[in-house]
Order: sequence, then C-alpha cells, then structure tokens
Amino acid sequence: MTGDPFLCRCVLCHDYGDRGDADRADPTIIEDVRRHGWHVVMVPEDEIGPGFAYTIGLAHTYGAPELAMFGLDVHAMHRALNRLAEKPAAGSALADGQRHPGIVEGHQVALRRVDLRWYRTFFGRAIGFYRRPPFPVLQVAWPDMAERFHWEEQAEEKHRDSQPQLWLSPSEHPAGIWTAEL
Repeated sequence: MTGDPFLCRCVLCHDYGDRGDADRADPTIIEDVRRHGWHVVMVPEDEIGPGFAYTIGLAHTYGAPELAMFGLDVHAMHRALNRLAEKPAAGSALADGQRHPGIVEGHQVALRRVDLRWYRTFFGRAIGFYRRPPFPVLQVAWPDMAERFHWEEQAEEKHRDSQPQLWLSPSEHPAGIWTAEL
C-alpha cells in the first residue's frame, strides 16, 4: 500500500461502524482484494445497455489506477482486466495515454483517464469500497478489427457506440446509450 491518503479510507483499513450494512458482494470484494490484490466487478448487458466490468483494489494494493472496460462480453473483459492488472502487480505503472498490445484477442488497448463525474453512474461498488471518490480510474478502450478506436472518425458507427468516452465530461459526451440514464 502506498502513502496516498485516499487509500486508507477503504473498507480494508477502517471500520466506520457500517460493516454490518455491507451487502453480500462486499465480503467477496474484500476477500479478493486481500487474496489477489484486486476484484473485478462484472455488469452484464441488459435492456438498459451493454455490459461493462471494472476493478476494485488496484489503487489500494498497488497505488495503481482502477481499470474499467465496456462493450464486450463480461467474461472477455474480466480476462482483459486481469491481464492488465498483472502489470502493476509486477511493478509496472499504468497511465493515461498508454497502449498495451495483446490484451483483447491479440489487439492492443488504449488507456484513458475517466472524468470523475462518471463515477457515480458506473463505479458504485468501488465508491463503497473506497468510501468516496476520488480514486483514479482508467478506461480500457479496445479497437475494431482495423485497429481503430471508437473515438476515431474512421471507426464504424457500431464500434463508436460500443464504448463510452468517459474522459469527456457527461455534458460533452455524445448523446446515446451511455448517457441515457444520466
């Protein structure tokens, strides 16, 4: 654990008298973070929108940003997030703007810093773990078959809609499935 002050506010470090109020998922998250260094939350696709997945615990255990991924099968995203989470576990830094090859079906991914105004929409379990933002989150963006990312004009519309652009503020984000619940 690093000396960053936000890290000591998590449920592993302090009991604020509300542990009895934790729902059934919290003990699993806590145990995974203790045993493995992180936990992956998987939110399956439903009638509201595409699935997504994100980590909890990387900031606590390694001082690294949490990771979030959208628009693929939740199990594929779980595997990809675990591959990336192994990097800070091995001592490598993850940062905004980095590209990492071979993460999704042999393709590279790009990391983008998530705007804090999206946290309550997507990362409720992480907020519960850390007690409140800020904790760093990087969006893991995956390319289409031609290696184009969803923010690039040349990307097909279907690919552009498959993932949000969480580095933009909610008011700047193009209207669509990712902003419908705002």
